[in-house]
Amino acid sequence: MKALVLEEYNKLVFKEMPAPQIAENEVLIEVKACGICGSDVHGMDGSSGRRHPPLIMGHEAAGVIVERGTAVSEFSEGDRVTFDSTIYCSKCFYCRQGFINLCDNRRVLGVSPPEYRQHGAFAQFVAVPEHILYRLPDKLSFIQAAMVEPVSIAFHAISLTPISLNDSVVVIGSGMVGLFVIQALRTAGCGTVIAVDLEQGKLDLALQLGADYGLLADKADVVKEVLKLTDGRGANLAIEVVGNTAAVNTAIGSLRKGGALTIVGNLATSVDFPLQEVVTRQIRITGSCSSCGEYLACLDMIARGTVDVDALVSKVAPLAEGAEWFRKLYKGEEGLMKVILTP
Repeated sequence: MKALVLEEYNKLVFKEMPAPQIAENEVLIEVKACGICGSDVHGMDGSSGRRHPPLIMGHEAAGVIVERGTAVSEFSEGDRVTFDSTIYCSKCFYCRQGFINLCDNRRVLGVSPPEYRQHGAFAQFVAVPEHILYRLPDKLSFIQAAMVEPVSIAFHAISLTPISLNDSVVVIGSGMVGLFVIQALRTAGCGTVIAVDLEQGKLDLALQLGADYGLLADKADVVKEVLKLTDGRGANLAIEVVGNTAAVNTAIGSLRKGGALTIVGNLATSVDFPLQEVVTRQIRITGSCSSCGEYLACLDMIARGTVDVDALVSKVAPLAEGAEWFRKLYKGEEGLMKVILTP
Protein backbone atom coordinates (compact mmCIF):
# COMPACT_ATOMS: atom_id res chain seq x y z
CA MET A 1 0.00 0.00 0.00
CA LYS A 2 0.99 3.65 -0.39
CA ALA A 3 1.61 5.58 2.84
CA LEU A 4 3.03 8.87 4.06
CA VAL A 5 5.87 7.87 6.37
CA LEU A 6 7.78 9.97 8.86
CA GLU A 7 11.17 8.43 7.99
CA GLU A 8 13.13 10.81 10.19
CA TYR A 9 12.28 14.04 11.96
CA ASN A 10 11.06 16.68 9.49
CA LYS A 11 11.23 14.17 6.63
CA LEU A 12 7.95 12.75 5.31
CA VAL A 13 8.10 10.34 2.37
CA PHE A 14 5.23 9.00 0.26
CA LYS A 15 6.23 5.40 -0.35
CA GLU A 16 5.18 1.77 -0.62
CA MET A 17 4.61 0.01 2.72
CA PRO A 18 3.28 -3.44 3.68
CA ALA A 19 -0.47 -3.44 4.24
CA PRO A 20 -1.38 -4.13 7.89
CA GLN A 21 -2.38 -7.64 8.89
CA ILE A 22 -5.54 -7.75 10.99
CA ALA A 23 -6.06 -9.67 14.21
CA GLU A 24 -9.26 -11.64 14.83
CA ASN A 25 -10.91 -8.67 16.60
CA GLU A 26 -9.84 -6.09 14.02
CA VAL A 27 -11.05 -4.71 10.70
CA LEU A 28 -9.06 -3.41 7.76
CA ILE A 29 -10.26 -0.01 6.64
CA GLU A 30 -9.65 1.55 3.24
CA VAL A 31 -8.95 5.14 4.28
CA LYS A 32 -10.96 7.75 2.36
CA ALA A 33 -9.95 10.85 4.34
CA CYS A 34 -7.48 11.67 7.12
CA GLY A 35 -6.98 15.08 8.73
CA ILE A 36 -3.61 16.55 9.68
CA CYS A 37 -3.81 17.21 13.42
CA GLY A 38 -1.83 19.93 15.13
CA SER A 39 -0.23 17.22 17.27
CA ASP A 40 1.07 15.58 14.07
CA VAL A 41 2.58 18.88 12.93
CA HIS A 42 4.21 19.48 16.32
CA GLY A 43 5.29 15.85 16.54
CA MET A 44 6.94 15.87 13.12
CA ASP A 45 10.08 17.60 14.43
CA GLY A 46 10.44 15.35 17.48
CA SER A 47 9.63 18.07 20.01
CA SER A 48 6.67 16.22 21.49
CA GLY A 49 8.64 13.03 22.14
CA ARG A 50 5.65 10.97 21.00
CA ARG A 51 6.40 10.33 17.33
CA HIS A 52 9.66 8.44 16.91
CA PRO A 53 10.43 7.53 13.27
CA PRO A 54 9.78 5.52 11.27
CA LEU A 55 6.04 6.03 11.68
CA ILE A 56 2.81 6.38 9.72
CA MET A 57 1.03 9.19 11.57
CA GLY A 58 -2.66 10.15 11.33
CA HIS A 59 -5.60 9.53 13.68
CA GLU A 60 -8.46 11.72 12.37
CA ALA A 61 -9.85 9.46 9.67
CA ALA A 62 -12.81 7.75 8.02
CA GLY A 63 -13.18 5.06 5.40
CA VAL A 64 -14.75 1.76 4.34
CA ILE A 65 -14.25 -1.68 5.88
CA VAL A 66 -12.71 -4.03 3.30
CA GLU A 67 -11.87 -6.98 5.56
CA ARG A 68 -12.87 -8.15 9.01
CA GLY A 69 -11.35 -10.55 11.51
CA THR A 70 -12.99 -13.82 12.47
CA ALA A 71 -14.18 -12.47 15.86
CA VAL A 72 -15.75 -9.28 14.47
CA SER A 73 -19.54 -9.48 14.78
CA GLU A 74 -21.10 -6.01 14.62
CA PHE A 75 -19.50 -4.65 11.43
CA SER A 76 -19.25 -5.93 7.86
CA GLU A 77 -17.30 -5.31 4.69
CA GLY A 78 -18.63 -2.18 2.97
CA ASP A 79 -19.60 -0.36 6.18
CA ARG A 80 -18.70 3.33 6.20
CA VAL A 81 -16.94 4.03 9.50
CA THR A 82 -14.75 6.24 11.57
CA PHE A 83 -12.89 5.28 14.74
CA ASP A 84 -11.70 6.63 18.07
CA SER A 85 -8.14 7.93 17.99
CA THR A 86 -7.51 6.03 21.24
CA ILE A 87 -7.32 2.25 21.40
CA TYR A 88 -8.46 1.45 24.94
CA CYS A 89 -8.39 -2.01 26.55
CA SER A 90 -11.93 -2.12 28.06
CA LYS A 91 -10.55 -4.20 30.96
CA CYS A 92 -8.48 -1.97 33.25
CA PHE A 93 -9.80 -0.14 36.34
CA TYR A 94 -10.42 3.12 34.47
CA CYS A 95 -12.12 1.52 31.46
CA ARG A 96 -14.44 -0.38 33.81
CA GLN A 97 -15.34 2.94 35.43
CA GLY A 98 -16.20 4.37 32.00
CA PHE A 99 -13.07 6.53 31.71
CA ILE A 100 -11.80 5.01 28.47
CA ASN A 101 -9.68 8.10 27.79
CA LEU A 102 -7.69 7.34 30.94
CA CYS A 103 -7.10 3.67 30.11
CA ASP A 104 -3.94 2.26 31.70
CA ASN A 105 -3.15 0.52 28.41
CA ARG A 106 -4.22 3.22 25.95
CA ARG A 107 -2.52 3.44 22.59
CA VAL A 108 -3.07 6.37 20.24
CA LEU A 109 -3.16 5.74 16.50
CA GLY A 110 -0.28 7.28 14.58
CA VAL A 111 1.85 7.70 17.70
CA SER A 112 5.14 6.10 18.79
CA PRO A 113 6.26 7.10 22.27
CA PRO A 114 9.03 5.00 23.84
CA GLU A 115 6.61 2.36 25.11
CA TYR A 116 4.84 1.46 21.80
CA ARG A 117 4.47 2.11 18.06
CA GLN A 118 0.97 2.30 16.56
CA HIS A 119 0.90 3.11 12.84
CA GLY A 120 -1.94 5.42 11.81
CA ALA A 121 -4.11 6.39 8.88
CA PHE A 122 -1.96 8.43 6.48
CA ALA A 123 -2.10 5.36 4.28
CA GLN A 124 -4.37 3.47 1.92
CA PHE A 125 -5.28 1.05 4.72
CA VAL A 126 -5.33 1.00 8.51
CA ALA A 127 -6.20 -1.80 10.95
CA VAL A 128 -8.24 -1.01 14.08
CA PRO A 129 -10.12 -3.10 16.68
CA GLU A 130 -13.87 -3.40 16.32
CA HIS A 131 -14.69 -1.84 19.69
CA ILE A 132 -13.46 1.64 18.66
CA LEU A 133 -15.52 1.78 15.43
CA TYR A 134 -18.50 4.03 14.70
CA ARG A 135 -20.82 3.86 11.69
CA LEU A 136 -21.28 7.05 9.72
CA PRO A 137 -24.71 8.64 9.31
CA ASP A 138 -25.82 8.26 5.68
CA LYS A 139 -25.56 11.93 4.78
CA LEU A 140 -22.17 12.46 6.40
CA SER A 141 -19.22 12.65 3.99
CA PHE A 142 -15.85 11.05 4.69
CA ILE A 143 -14.31 14.54 4.85
CA GLN A 144 -16.81 15.62 7.52
CA ALA A 145 -16.41 12.36 9.43
CA ALA A 146 -12.64 12.85 9.58
CA MET A 147 -13.32 15.95 11.70
CA VAL A 148 -15.19 14.15 14.47
CA GLU A 149 -12.12 13.59 16.66
CA PRO A 150 -11.40 17.31 17.34
CA VAL A 151 -15.16 17.92 17.71
CA SER A 152 -15.32 15.18 20.36
CA ILE A 153 -12.36 16.68 22.24
CA ALA A 154 -14.21 20.00 22.44
CA PHE A 155 -17.45 18.46 23.66
CA HIS A 156 -15.63 16.33 26.23
CA ALA A 157 -14.05 19.49 27.65
CA ILE A 158 -17.47 21.15 27.83
CA SER A 159 -18.93 18.09 29.58
CA LEU A 160 -16.36 18.58 32.36
CA THR A 161 -17.01 22.33 32.68
CA PRO A 162 -19.58 23.45 35.32
CA ILE A 163 -21.77 25.46 32.95
CA SER A 164 -24.88 27.31 34.08
CA LEU A 165 -27.36 28.96 31.75
CA ASN A 166 -26.10 32.25 30.27
CA ASP A 167 -22.59 31.97 31.76
CA SER A 168 -19.90 34.22 30.30
CA VAL A 169 -16.90 32.33 28.91
CA VAL A 170 -13.41 33.19 27.70
CA VAL A 171 -11.88 30.78 25.17
CA ILE A 172 -8.10 31.12 24.99
CA GLY A 173 -7.02 29.85 21.58
CA SER A 174 -9.11 29.89 18.41
CA GLY A 175 -7.45 27.03 16.60
CA MET A 176 -9.28 23.91 15.52
CA VAL A 177 -10.39 22.65 18.94
CA GLY A 178 -10.99 26.19 20.23
CA LEU A 179 -13.43 26.86 17.38
CA PHE A 180 -15.31 23.67 18.17
CA VAL A 181 -15.31 24.63 21.86
CA ILE A 182 -17.02 27.89 20.91
CA GLN A 183 -19.72 25.98 19.02
CA ALA A 184 -20.11 23.54 21.91
CA LEU A 185 -20.53 26.41 24.38
CA ARG A 186 -23.37 27.78 22.28
CA THR A 187 -25.17 24.44 22.27
CA ALA A 188 -24.71 24.30 26.07
CA GLY A 189 -26.56 27.59 26.59
CA CYS A 190 -23.70 29.95 27.43
CA GLY A 191 -24.19 33.71 27.16
CA THR A 192 -21.27 35.98 26.30
CA VAL A 193 -18.45 34.09 24.56
CA ILE A 194 -15.11 35.87 24.22
CA ALA A 195 -12.49 34.39 21.87
CA VAL A 196 -8.78 35.14 22.28
CA ASP A 197 -6.04 34.41 19.76
CA LEU A 198 -2.90 35.83 18.15
CA GLU A 199 -4.31 35.72 14.60
CA GLN A 200 -7.09 37.97 13.34
CA GLY A 201 -8.16 35.41 10.74
CA LYS A 202 -8.88 32.84 13.44
CA LEU A 203 -10.80 35.42 15.46
CA ASP A 204 -12.88 36.27 12.39
CA LEU A 205 -13.79 32.60 12.08
CA ALA A 206 -14.53 32.44 15.81
CA LEU A 207 -17.00 35.32 15.43
CA GLN A 208 -18.58 33.56 12.45
CA LEU A 209 -19.03 30.36 14.47
CA GLY A 210 -20.56 31.83 17.61
CA ALA A 211 -18.20 34.07 19.58
CA ASP A 212 -19.52 37.50 20.55
CA TYR A 213 -16.11 39.18 20.84
CA GLY A 214 -12.62 38.50 19.52
CA LEU A 215 -9.50 39.79 21.28
CA LEU A 216 -6.00 39.80 19.80
CA ALA A 217 -3.76 38.57 22.59
CA ASP A 218 -0.73 40.59 21.47
CA LYS A 219 -2.64 43.82 20.89
CA ALA A 220 -5.21 44.00 23.69
CA ASP A 221 -4.92 43.80 27.47
CA VAL A 222 -7.09 40.70 27.48
CA VAL A 223 -7.82 40.61 31.21
CA LYS A 224 -8.79 44.29 31.27
CA GLU A 225 -11.04 43.87 28.21
CA VAL A 226 -12.73 40.80 29.68
CA LEU A 227 -13.47 42.75 32.87
CA LYS A 228 -15.10 45.49 30.79
CA LEU A 229 -17.29 42.92 29.04
CA THR A 230 -18.36 41.19 32.28
CA ASP A 231 -19.47 44.06 34.55
CA GLY A 232 -16.03 44.31 36.13
CA ARG A 233 -16.16 40.84 37.69
CA GLY A 234 -14.51 38.59 35.13
CA ALA A 235 -15.91 35.63 33.23
CA ASN A 236 -17.73 32.75 34.91
CA LEU A 237 -15.69 30.25 32.93
CA ALA A 238 -12.51 29.97 30.90
CA ILE A 239 -11.46 27.25 28.47
CA GLU A 240 -7.73 27.15 27.70
CA VAL A 241 -6.92 25.48 24.38
CA VAL A 242 -3.26 26.41 23.87
CA GLY A 243 -1.16 24.95 26.65
CA ASN A 244 1.53 27.43 27.63
CA THR A 245 2.22 29.73 30.58
CA ALA A 246 0.94 32.92 28.96
CA ALA A 247 -2.35 31.31 27.90
CA VAL A 248 -3.00 29.66 31.27
CA ASN A 249 -2.25 32.87 33.18
CA THR A 250 -4.49 34.88 30.87
CA ALA A 251 -7.29 32.39 31.43
CA ILE A 252 -6.92 32.55 35.22
CA GLY A 253 -6.69 36.33 35.23
CA SER A 254 -9.87 36.61 33.15
CA LEU A 255 -11.99 34.69 35.66
CA ARG A 256 -14.21 36.11 38.36
CA LYS A 257 -13.74 34.97 41.95
CA GLY A 258 -15.11 31.45 42.24
CA GLY A 259 -14.79 30.92 38.49
CA ALA A 260 -13.78 27.68 36.78
CA LEU A 261 -11.02 26.92 34.27
CA THR A 262 -10.92 23.89 31.99
CA ILE A 263 -7.52 23.19 30.43
CA VAL A 264 -7.43 21.34 27.12
CA GLY A 265 -4.16 22.62 25.64
CA ASN A 266 -0.93 20.83 26.47
CA LEU A 267 1.65 22.29 24.13
CA ALA A 268 4.12 22.72 27.00
CA THR A 269 4.93 19.94 29.47
CA SER A 270 4.72 22.39 32.40
CA VAL A 271 3.73 26.01 33.05
CA ASP A 272 4.39 28.68 35.68
CA PHE A 273 1.30 28.69 37.84
CA PRO A 274 -0.13 31.59 39.92
CA LEU A 275 -0.89 29.41 42.93
CA GLN A 276 -1.85 32.15 45.40
CA GLU A 277 -4.20 33.77 42.91
CA VAL A 278 -5.94 30.47 42.28
CA VAL A 279 -6.28 29.74 46.01
CA THR A 280 -7.30 33.19 47.25
CA ARG A 281 -9.83 33.66 44.43
CA GLN A 282 -11.10 30.06 44.80
CA ILE A 283 -10.62 29.13 41.14
CA ARG A 284 -11.59 25.60 40.15
CA ILE A 285 -9.30 23.95 37.59
CA THR A 286 -10.04 20.83 35.57
CA GLY A 287 -7.87 19.07 33.01
CA SER A 288 -9.57 17.55 29.99
CA CYS A 289 -7.96 14.59 28.22
CA SER A 290 -8.98 13.60 24.69
CA SER A 291 -12.61 12.41 24.50
CA CYS A 292 -14.60 9.77 26.33
CA GLY A 293 -17.44 8.29 24.32
CA GLU A 294 -18.67 11.50 22.65
CA TYR A 295 -18.14 10.27 19.07
CA LEU A 296 -21.67 9.01 18.45
CA ALA A 297 -23.35 12.24 19.56
CA CYS A 298 -20.80 14.35 17.70
CA LEU A 299 -21.30 12.44 14.44
CA ASP A 300 -25.03 13.06 14.73
CA MET A 301 -24.54 16.77 15.46
CA ILE A 302 -22.24 17.17 12.47
CA ALA A 303 -24.72 15.35 10.23
CA ARG A 304 -27.58 17.57 11.44
CA GLY A 305 -25.56 20.75 11.02
CA THR A 306 -25.55 21.60 14.72
CA VAL A 307 -21.76 21.73 14.48
CA ASP A 308 -20.19 23.31 11.39
CA VAL A 309 -17.03 21.44 10.35
CA ASP A 310 -17.01 22.53 6.71
CA ALA A 311 -16.01 26.10 7.60
CA LEU A 312 -12.76 24.82 9.09
CA VAL A 313 -11.59 22.70 6.15
CA SER A 314 -9.00 24.77 4.29
CA LYS A 315 -7.81 22.17 1.80
CA VAL A 316 -8.49 18.62 0.62
CA ALA A 317 -5.38 17.21 -1.05
CA PRO A 318 -4.06 13.83 -2.24
CA LEU A 319 -1.98 11.88 0.27
CA ALA A 320 0.89 12.03 -2.22
CA GLU A 321 1.09 15.80 -1.56
CA GLY A 322 1.04 15.33 2.22
CA ALA A 323 4.65 16.31 2.89
CA GLU A 324 4.11 19.66 1.18
CA TRP A 325 1.01 20.44 3.25
CA PHE A 326 2.76 19.40 6.45
CA ARG A 327 5.50 21.92 5.63
CA LYS A 328 2.95 24.68 5.08
CA LEU A 329 1.23 23.94 8.38
CA TYR A 330 4.55 23.69 10.20
CA LYS A 331 5.55 27.13 8.91
CA GLY A 332 2.19 28.51 10.06
CA GLU A 333 0.99 29.59 6.63
CA GLU A 334 -1.69 32.20 7.14
CA GLY A 335 -5.26 31.14 6.51
CA LEU A 336 -4.61 27.39 6.81
CA MET A 337 -6.83 25.64 9.32
CA LYS A 338 -7.59 21.98 8.64
CA VAL A 339 -5.98 20.05 5.77
CA ILE A 340 -7.56 16.70 4.86
CA LEU A 341 -5.51 14.14 2.94
CA THR A 342 -7.17 11.57 0.69
CA PRO A 343 -5.23 8.34 -0.05
